[in-house]
Amino acid sequence: RLYMEKYGVTREHLLAVSLKNQEMGTLNPYAHVEMALDREGIFDSPHAIVNNPTSADPLHLYDLCPVSDGAAALVLCPLEMAKKLAKPPILIAGFGQATDIQTLQERDDPTDLKAVTLAAQKAFEMAKLKPGDIHVAELHDAFTILEIAESEHVGFFKKGEGGKAAAAGKTRLGGQIPINLSGGLKARGHPVGATGVAQVVDIVFQLRHELPKNRQVQKAENGLTVNFGGFGNNVLAFVLRRVQS
Repeated sequence: RLYMEKYGVTREHLLAVSLKNQEMGTLNPYAHVEMALDREGIFDSPHAIVNNPTSADPLHLYDLCPVSDGAAALVLCPLEMAKKLAKPPILIAGFGQATDIQTLQERDDPTDLKAVTLAAQKAFEMAKLKPGDIHVAELHDAFTILEIAESEHVGFFKKGEGGKAAAAGKTRLGGQIPINLSGGLKARGHPVGATGVAQVVDIVFQLRHELPKNRQVQKAENGLTVNFGGFGNNVLAFVLRRVQS
């Protein structure tokens, strides 16, 4: 609520994230939730409060991710060995990790996700890339507001612009920076310990150009993942790059 009040985020903005990610979940055979949402049923109609009850105001049921059972795996090896594999190798070009004070009331500004910013900056610096060089991202959207906030804190949008960008379609396939085309935690699911690896797997699919047209970012070369523990207490960011043959 504090973030929404400070930066002008509205429930319309949250809804845009929810609708997008659940739509993408219907296109992902690995998703936990393969069910599209109907705006009328969960937002506009008099029955919306029944279909989409308040969880912790201003968040409602469909602003939250499920907790899922699941697993994910990666094969890590030296680049020269990876080049011998049949598929195009994907390089971990940069990574960053950062922590923040666990208790929100002790932070200088509870709306400032400092660990997200710092982890992303470290990853970008190592990769020698900037936010504008990223073609696709997987962000930790345990709650819809987090996708918006993280999209700002990693540098895709200015503070207060992330929600507007989501509502304008800038984070959809074909938009300025497609985010969570896997469905994100919101629809692909949140298997907790496996979530960070699952995010990387989804970006690997994107950078190998292996996905169907309705999920594939054309000519994607660079991707970003941000995984998030607690309320930004512990954050990991990875920048991945497709290695040219």
